[in-house]
Amino acid sequence: MKVEDHIAFTAIHGDWKVGEKLTEMEDEKIAGILARISNTVNERIPVYLRDVMDVEGVMGLAKEFEAMDFQEAVGALKSPGVARKLGAFVFEEDKKLKKLLVDVAKAVLVRGVLGRKVEILYPEGSIRELKVEPPFKEPHINFTAKHGSWIAVRRLILDEKTPMADVARLLAAINESVTAKLPHYAGIDVEGIEEFFGDLKKVKKSEIPKAVERYMQFEPSDYADEPFLPHARIHALRVFLEKLGLPLYVPSKALEKYLEKK
Repeated sequence: MKVEDHIAFTAIHGDWKVGEKLTEMEDEKIAGILARISNTVNERIPVYLRDVMDVEGVMGLAKEFEAMDFQEAVGALKSPGVARKLGAFVFEEDKKLKKLLVDVAKAVLVRGVLGRKVEILYPEGSIRELKVEPPFKEPHINFTAKHGSWIAVRRLILDEKTPMADVARLLAAINESVTAKLPHYAGIDVEGIEEFFGDLKKVKKSEIPKAVERYMQFEPSDYADEPFLPHARIHALRVFLEKLGLPLYVPSKALEKYLEKK
């Protein structure tokens, strides 16, 4: 049976019941649903990290950055002391496993801090309702996509034995899939943005003001057209932060390695 081109996401778990499906495969509509899926999973990931870290403690730490401007906050996030503080919120004693969870906690902190200073969510909003018939009756997370040569399946059927961190891992992996494809459908000049930040390499703390100045000079209209200027700016923020060794998104690989070794 031939599978139609589509983008679909459903999540049924407890009181979280959301879902949306797109079959009208126009680039602008595809970019829109990918943005909504990204917003949805990123808002939900911290909920599923509570078994492995004190999420409220991490968000409490984020409040210590409230009075800082963007430049000060970026500099503070790069401080080695932040990793030590985050370590206290992680429920793990093994040093190698702890480091993996600290990497995850850092992404939660970065979003908690910078989300109060710059836009980190796409303007399309999140999926709040179950608008489609879910493919499974049991609790699950399901993302599927088929368009041209792009075929993606990210799926997890949930029961009482499913580690909540595994749900967070899957949501992070879904986010990685959709944010990798979104720029293509939004017509964002990804290579141009990489070149714009190409001179930022191994940025030292003393070089952060200059690096931030570079980020502030970014003009999204040079790399995308309406209505995707906000999407270009978020992509630029991601590239900028990666140059500084800061994650904008929770890394699925860190959670995957943690779950494999735990």
